Amino acid sequence: MRIPELTLPAGTAALLSRLPAAPPAWLLAAGLNQLLRRGILPADMALLAGKRFRVRLEDAGLQLDFRADGGRFHPSRGEPDLSLAANCCDFARMLLREEDPDTLFFHRKLRIEGDTELGLIVKNLLDSIDWSQTPLAGMMAN
Repeated sequence: MRIPELTLPAGTAALLSRLPAAPPAWLLAAGLNQLLRRGILPADMALLAGKRFRVRLEDAGLQLDFRADGGRFHPSRGEPDLSLAANCCDFARMLLREEDPDTLFFHRKLRIEGDTELGLIVKNLLDSIDWSQTPLAGMMAN
């Protein structure tokens, strides 16, 4: 199944951007921790320790801030060490491996700001996720 080139309507982004950021950031951190526990996210947490991250879903008007500490991910606040920004469909394509982060970056669909070395670590981490062990495996097979 190919993710279509969609952008959320401006009204949806206006509504979503008014919602508190904490619940979606908590869900993202909890999801990442679940992937860690199951061994699906093969992160060397020592490399990420103390780092702050921001994921901006541009067409949704959402900004999710989290950090890596104590071998886990946690919602956070403050300036990130690394920021990744794209539209929802481009993040979905990247996670489902329809597009790799380099291609999205060079087509200016993925913006990466901050610590370059940390960006390479995260990019390699995204490339190493074994999605066949998740419920997304069925979607990827179609």
